Amino acid sequence: MSTFINGISNPILPVSTNGKSISPGEAQASFADSLKSAIENVNKSQITSSQKTEAFARGEIDNLHDVMIAAQKASITLETSVQVQKKVIDAYNEIMRMQV
Repeated sequence: MSTFINGISNPILPVSTNGKSISPGEAQASFADSLKSAIENVNKSQITSSQKTEAFARGEIDNLHDVMIAAQKASITLETSVQVQKKVIDAYNEIMRMQV
C-alpha cells in the first residue's frame, strides 16, 4: 500500500511482515526515511520552481505556463507539508494531555 500526496508517494510499511513483528528501532528508521524522503521531495519542487523562475526572468524560457505550474506545485507541496506538520503537532499535544 502507498499514499499519494501531490505526486509524492511514500510506501507505508505494515506493522508485521509475514507474521514477524517489526522492532521499534526498525519502525523508527522506516519512519525517519519516509519523512526524509518527503522533505527532500518538497525541497526539489521548491528548487525546480526557483530555477524555472530565474530562467524565465533571464529570457531563457518562453513558456510562462510551465513556470507558473512549477510555482503552484511548489506552493501546494509546501502548504501540504506545513498542514501535515500542524496535524502531527496537534496529535502529539493531544496524546500528551491524556491521563494514564
